[in-house]
Amino acid sequence: DVQLQASGGGLVQAGGSLRLSCSASGLTFDDYAIGWFRQAPGKERERVGCIDSSSGNTWYADSAKGRFTITSDNAKNTVYLQMSSLQPADTAVYYCAASCTLGSPYWGQGTLVTVSS
Repeated sequence: DVQLQASGGGLVQAGGSLRLSCSASGLTFDDYAIGWFRQAPGKERERVGCIDSSSGNTWYADSAKGRFTITSDNAKNTVYLQMSSLQPADTAVYYCAASCTLGSPYWGQGTLVTVSS
């Protein structure tokens, strides 16, 4: 059974930082890219960034470049999303998935990030 669990969300003031974690089980971690996505109220889910767990290569959406960093701890089957300089526009439910695309069959349950102004 493949399971991904996102955690670490919370309330933070604008300009602050937060680190999200995505723990995966039931899959060979090195065989997958792990993506971070977010969905704000009334908006479509969008890709934030992703990491190839094997190579460590990363990709970021323009909105995340320079502020967000994705890292992977393969020994713990965990991927992190370090977010800094957060803005109210970053308020969303953040999800991780076993893919860099929205088409992944494996998703975590989401963790809410709220950035206050």
